[in-house]
Amino acid sequence: MAWSHLGPCFLFICSLLALVSGSQIQRTSLPIISFDEGYTQLFGDDNLVMYRDGKTVHLSLDERTGSGFASQDLYLHGYFSASIKLPADYTAGVVVAFYMSNGDMFEKNHDEIDFEFLGKIRGKDWRIQTNIYGNGSTSVGREERYSLWFDPSDDFHQYSILWTNSQIIFYVDNIPIREVKRTESMGGDFPSKPMSLYATIWDGSDWATNGGKYRVNYKYAPYVAEFSDFVLHGCAVDPIEQFPRCDHTEISQAIPTGVTPVQRIQMESFRTKFTTYSYCYDRARYKAPPSECVINTKEADRLKNYDPVTFGGGRRHHGKRHHRSRSSHAEAITI
Repeated sequence: MAWSHLGPCFLFICSLLALVSGSQIQRTSLPIISFDEGYTQLFGDDNLVMYRDGKTVHLSLDERTGSGFASQDLYLHGYFSASIKLPADYTAGVVVAFYMSNGDMFEKNHDEIDFEFLGKIRGKDWRIQTNIYGNGSTSVGREERYSLWFDPSDDFHQYSILWTNSQIIFYVDNIPIREVKRTESMGGDFPSKPMSLYATIWDGSDWATNGGKYRVNYKYAPYVAEFSDFVLHGCAVDPIEQFPRCDHTEISQAIPTGVTPVQRIQMESFRTKFTTYSYCYDRARYKAPPSECVINTKEADRLKNYDPVTFGGGRRHHGKRHHRSRSSHAEAITI
């Protein structure tokens, strides 16, 4: 049968469905734990509330404080995941984060792997930002930002991090959206020291929404982020000796080994449709892409059209620029 007449929209949604259905085996093979089995409260007092016998946790932000939790153990590599439902309505300035860090142990040379969810004004969409730091390399930004094909405040969606000694992969609903392969020239910029898992909600008014133009409005508080389906499948490390307390072979056999050919097609399709910023293409920031960047011409062309000043070295036009809303994204992936 000839498929070409069905168009790219049909092919995109079919390939997404194929990936999700194929990845369910991978997801269910990893143990889901309750909050108390793997995490402890970090801050926020009664702004952290547990439900369903500890299988779901609500983090809230109000005028008093935000809230957060952290893993009980440090980990050196593994697969880490949670299903998250973000706050709805006006959420400008709100930041929800699900990330790995060792900043409490290595203040001047910490490592970090981030999912950050940046709040929105009405009529706009939540944005996701991913980032990595290694050995305190905060001066070398490796940020990427994306829109999504769904509203992350409508229901739970799974966000996952795969971290090995040679690569980092970010997933949304088991679809890989970003892959960072370690290169020799990265040196210590690649995260390599044991880290804890964190989840937080906090006031990022100074930068989170349109560079700080829109701030948190506490008349809409409390802002509540919900977390469930916790997966902490990694190699736990002794915090004093920093020596692994696990069988590396057993851990590695249970987690993904990388992006499969089918997943790579899906990742490239996602990235060409939903990436709104990538440091790899930021010509205003880097004269040449950092060594770990793999340049994709479709991504480059889309970003250049999206922001010709940042990504193409062009001049900014002062007329209105058309921004696609989530509704138009939805049309692009539905039949």
